[in-house]
Amino acid sequence: MTSTIPSNAVVRVSRGTFDPARFDDVERMTRETGEFLIPAISRLPGLLHYAAAALPDGSIVHVSVWDTVEHAQQMSHLKEMIVDARKAAEDAGVEFVPIVNYPIIWSIVTPAGDATPPAS
Repeated sequence: MTSTIPSNAVVRVSRGTFDPARFDDVERMTRETGEFLIPAISRLPGLLHYAAAALPDGSIVHVSVWDTVEHAQQMSHLKEMIVDARKAAEDAGVEFVPIVNYPIIWSIVTPAGDATPPAS
């Protein structure tokens, strides 16, 4: 199915790295920060999708889709993200690379699925 997202939508990608020996700490931190990030981010206008993931190889990513770059940039001012979650991530050993907002050129949208996180 072709995309029904706005033509000026963007994908915001925030990446980080950490010592693979700290994977358990990073995975725990990601789950714990989700408890306050999910409600805070959900209140922001323009959010279409958000996902956070970490791999045992030492990489972490937060990927979100926004209707406009201006709405994506709200994340750069969200206290729960730039102060609280950032401190928790840095305490867990995460080092960040610059965040990028990519204009979407094309996409595929499948029928809506269940937003339940995968089983642990």
